[in-house]
Amino acid sequence: MAEIDETAPPYLRIVGELRRRIMAGELGPGDRVPSTRQIVREWGVAMATASRALTVLRQESLVRAVPGVGMVVTGAEPTTPSRGALAGGRRVPAQGLTRDQVVRTAMEVADAEGLSALSMRRIATELDVPTMSLYRQVRAKEQLLVLMADAAFATHRLPRTFPPGWRAQLELLCRLQWSIYRRHPWLAQVISLTRPLMAPRAVAHTEWALRALSGRGLGQHNQLHLVAALANHVRGTAVNLEREAEAEQDTGLTDDEWMAAQADVLGGLLAAGEFPHLTRLTRTAVDLNVESLFEFGLQRLLDGVERLLKQ
Repeated sequence: MAEIDETAPPYLRIVGELRRRIMAGELGPGDRVPSTRQIVREWGVAMATASRALTVLRQESLVRAVPGVGMVVTGAEPTTPSRGALAGGRRVPAQGLTRDQVVRTAMEVADAEGLSALSMRRIATELDVPTMSLYRQVRAKEQLLVLMADAAFATHRLPRTFPPGWRAQLELLCRLQWSIYRRHPWLAQVISLTRPLMAPRAVAHTEWALRALSGRGLGQHNQLHLVAALANHVRGTAVNLEREAEAEQDTGLTDDEWMAAQADVLGGLLAAGEFPHLTRLTRTAVDLNVESLFEFGLQRLLDGVERLLKQ
């Protein structure tokens, strides 16, 4: 079997490895292939790179999209995942079960399939333990979500040293939060601005932001609202990450492919001449995606903070 060219672009290296797994029988007909989110975590690439790799495999007819399931190896119908599929078939004695095992398994399910797939019964299935045994470690799903969020923030620790200047500090914080959401897209569904998550590592982010604005002449009202506005921009943009991945798995189309498929519909809307400004914009290629929205919005918000500090 041909070796994977390590000098090839990242998406082609991913294609080569997944192709190898399929040809070697490690992934058989009907088996689910890694989702875009799993590829992002395993190879450390951007969502767009992961999507491109799956698109190539689909074009080679090695995989196909099954609504509600995701990408599977072509051939037989997808099989029902066996007990402990995500957990690598591990069996955990109910008496020896720990809270960390419950939280880690819950995060694996949510990372791979989204928050909608998460339930106490599903976690118990993955760990191969009775469902009721989980309640010795967590009181309810609500507590589990707090523990999951705290663990997610723990994966990207705040630096011990602060870069010079309030803007650099706030920008670093927002980019760190964006990285956490990219790694765990479900997290955006858990975080709330009006009912803050009482997770110590999440609260530490608020403390960092307040420290960056401290001593700048801002009142408490402005400080808290600025911190919340920045956090809301990151979280609000990140909400699209999970929906984007789910839509791709359900349809088998990347965002670019979906837009291309809508070309005739959009053309029909614009043909009547009711949207002249939008028509003019569509004549020029504009790269609008979650990354560009995050970047543009972050810089404009920081510009606004700068103006407020100068008043």
